[in-house]
Amino acid sequence: MSKLKNIIKQLSTKDYTAIYESLLNSNAEKSAYLLKFMREKQLSDAKIMEELEVNNNAYYTLRSRLNQKIEEYLLEQMESPRTSLIKKVATINEIIFTKKKTIAVATLKKLEKELLDYDLANELTIVYKSLKKLLIHSPEDHFHYSQLYNRHVAYMLALDKSEDLLANYFKKYGEYMMGFDETDKMGLHLMREELINVSNLYQSHRLFVYSSFLNIFHQLFIEPEKKLVNDFEELFDKIQSTFDLYYLDSSYYHLILVLEYLRFEYYISIGENKKAEKYYEDINESLSSLLTNYSLYTASPNFLLSKLNYHLKNGTQTTIYEENKGLFEDFEINKKNINEYLIYILYRSISCYHADKYEEASKWLNQFLNDTSIKKYPYIYMETKLVLAYQYCLLKDQDLFGQLVNSIQRQIRLLGKENCQHVVQFIKILKVLISENRKEKNSKLSLLVKKFQKSLPNRFSPLSYLNIEEKLG
Repeated sequence: MSKLKNIIKQLSTKDYTAIYESLLNSNAEKSAYLLKFMREKQLSDAKIMEELEVNNNAYYTLRSRLNQKIEEYLLEQMESPRTSLIKKVATINEIIFTKKKTIAVATLKKLEKELLDYDLANELTIVYKSLKKLLIHSPEDHFHYSQLYNRHVAYMLALDKSEDLLANYFKKYGEYMMGFDETDKMGLHLMREELINVSNLYQSHRLFVYSSFLNIFHQLFIEPEKKLVNDFEELFDKIQSTFDLYYLDSSYYHLILVLEYLRFEYYISIGENKKAEKYYEDINESLSSLLTNYSLYTASPNFLLSKLNYHLKNGTQTTIYEENKGLFEDFEINKKNINEYLIYILYRSISCYHADKYEEASKWLNQFLNDTSIKKYPYIYMETKLVLAYQYCLLKDQDLFGQLVNSIQRQIRLLGKENCQHVVQFIKILKVLISENRKEKNSKLSLLVKKFQKSLPNRFSPLSYLNIEEKLG
């Protein structure tokens, strides 16, 4: 069952009715009917589309908007008591100046307990600061709250540092993925070790979640040879238990998506496709949000590459093109994040290519190459241009193809043939493909494709997502 259907099934009658009526009142009748169909009827997606009289593209848009509406409603219910607590913290000075000391201390202690339940760490430092001042003439109590205050301030600094480390790690990962520089890789190892050290200083569930996210990702993408099946399963369960225990924490509510993404990547890596499929649908429904809002917590653009591989393995790559229209209707890419921008463009372009939309595929790539420069990443720059050259080859545009291939060959001479054998082999394939000479063309192409596949590097390579043998068949 998809994430959206699962959430709808678990809504209380009160929440379901409130959301349904809200949709009707805001003239979103089709979203309301979609909610009703998913809640009350056991219908397939195809049957629901038929009932609503919408095509595949419109259906994905409806699902996305309904999912967003439900999340907004649930977050509003979650935030109400938190908002009330934060407002209470804002009135602490009023309490200190207008209430008797015993009442003020009792109020602050009650507030402390509530803040601990909701894990509002910033607000706790204000409470501890106030309590230690109020109890300045009670040495034991003053010392106790002074210690709690000092510990909490140190914890807040550690938490800030861990969040910075997490964000910088994934920024550095993007640079490593583009340039595969060993110095960047060493930087990733060092940041991982630093986050582990910070996490070990405190018994903190939040630091545990952050360090676990980074550790899982690091082992999957930087040190895949070290991953252990049992350790991963146990770690996933511990993170989920933390989320369940602190269910009122709005950050954890959102970070469930990161956990689902890591589960998907893990199951794909060990060949458990059935388990991966369960998480794939959930993540894909939230794809736009994953790319827009989660790059500080994981390498979210990587899902696009994994999605291409997922469909290639299932032989369903031709379906991605139409699906994208609904998934990215209101999406705006961050062009300043070069790694994210490139992966998004490659994903959109290769999706067009698999749907035989070669002209549209070339437009996406030209847009990227005109918008930004990736010359400092020569291998990725060369491969991106080669994906474009392939589209010109399929369009039989001899002039543009020739210009681009000549440019790529100049780069090959600078970098050395021995360092980019897969590129050399791919150019040979394209030259045979665009040639008018039909003599033994198929046998030549078959041999060259095999050589190309054997020469593919063990790193991010845009050419690896083309599945060229399918087009030649």
